[in-house]
Amino acid sequence: MVSEIYAHKNTLQNSPTGDGSLSGRRVVIQPNMSVRGWLCDAGSLALEGFVALEDATVVTRLRNAGAELAGSSRMSELGFGLAGDTASRVISGGEADIGLVSDTMGEARVSAAGSGLFGFKPSFGIVSRFGLIGLVPSMECYGILGKRLEDMIDTLSVITGKDKDDPSMPDEGFPDFTATCKPLDLPCTVGVVRECLDILNDMECKAFGTGLTRLEEAGLTIREVSLPDFDLFRVVHNVVASVEASSSAGKYDGVRYGHRSSSGKNWNDMYLNSRGESFGSLIKTFLFQGAYFQFENYPAFENACRNRRRLVRATTDLLGHVDLLVFPTRRLEHDAARATTINHIYDAFSLTLPANVTGQPSLHIPSLALHSGADVGVQLIGLRLADPRLLSIGLKLSSTAQGGA
Repeated sequence: MVSEIYAHKNTLQNSPTGDGSLSGRRVVIQPNMSVRGWLCDAGSLALEGFVALEDATVVTRLRNAGAELAGSSRMSELGFGLAGDTASRVISGGEADIGLVSDTMGEARVSAAGSGLFGFKPSFGIVSRFGLIGLVPSMECYGILGKRLEDMIDTLSVITGKDKDDPSMPDEGFPDFTATCKPLDLPCTVGVVRECLDILNDMECKAFGTGLTRLEEAGLTIREVSLPDFDLFRVVHNVVASVEASSSAGKYDGVRYGHRSSSGKNWNDMYLNSRGESFGSLIKTFLFQGAYFQFENYPAFENACRNRRRLVRATTDLLGHVDLLVFPTRRLEHDAARATTINHIYDAFSLTLPANVTGQPSLHIPSLALHSGADVGVQLIGLRLADPRLLSIGLKLSSTAQGGA
């Protein structure tokens, strides 16, 4: 069953298979997450009509914990950006408690910021990607949306953990969320990156300043820090992500599934025409960009990888001096849902890219950074694998957010 906001709406009443910690909770996913028998087209003509053959690991774990799958929401093509994404609408409308969305550029946090929800991107590698139709393997993960942070923490405790079907995951070192149910009430110093403030306009600066004041009122210490290479996050993400996307999309040839072109004189024409017809202009541009760096300017890709390592070290070093980093979540003058060019989409996600590049956890807390009706959001970033501590601090701040909502 499909609708304006659902790619597939689950009408079965017996979808949960367990009576566990998520019993009674409803979860909406996206159609790039495999549920056996459900449409799984990732919002792209390249996967037109494809039906999943088995459940993703995350889906199996949710069901075993008693969660009910409400259905799959509509999404942007291959999870790149927020055009056409409806997961936040499902939650805001009360049809689900939790939303799982693929987060490649910061989609979970930016979507949450525009809907008054909490949004969280976990540390890269702690949640199995088996059964996820991906685009940028080294940066994407399952992002989480919800009205209540407690629901999100319960969900993370279920879906986190080693999976033999996902060889990209570490063998050990997974965070334990069982002690995250209580707010962390410890002295906490939050670093504001000076170079991030330089890209904000006056209204955004005032709204973010309001958010920082609210953090101080909640007992956090604000400290200005410097990250001279902040501008590199955008460049690094653009180059590395486009190359990975170009490689990932190579399998969509119209032979076994998805759209197949009816024009062409031979198999080679069919391949070319099918790929040309299967992708929208935004994704197609991104794939061309990646192919350029793969085959015409590979040194630029190598340099981006080196700079990525440099950025990981720099943010890790900063988090040795402060407990968390804080950024606004979104730009007011750039609408992620309406971005039609690569530059526009990177403008819209410029503040959420760092956590995807470094693999660190990031939490958006709603209603903290309001000024004259404008809300840029407050986004906290912690050390990789320190997700429970970040969420515990989030619980402490959530009462502040609710008080100002």
